[in-house]
Amino acid sequence: MTSRYRNIAIALYALLTLSVVVAKMDLGSAGTALAIGIATAKAILVALFFMHLRSASRLVRLFAVAGLFWWGVLLGLTMGDFVHRI
Repeated sequence: MTSRYRNIAIALYALLTLSVVVAKMDLGSAGTALAIGIATAKAILVALFFMHLRSASRLVRLFAVAGLFWWGVLLGLTMGDFVHRI
């Protein structure tokens, strides 16, 4: 069990490093999309392993999916505004 958490922590550190590298690069609009993708990957790792959603009950999973749905709605509205302003 400990090696799993160590591997997830290493993956999170790698994604953090990738986030910093992407932030330093001038990618224009693609940089924002890439940063959001990296943040999503980190959130999924944290939710599945550190919040134990892999072994949670159906009700807990349902609320997690509802939260992700709401996050998607907010992200869609934000990206719609972002694209509209460009």
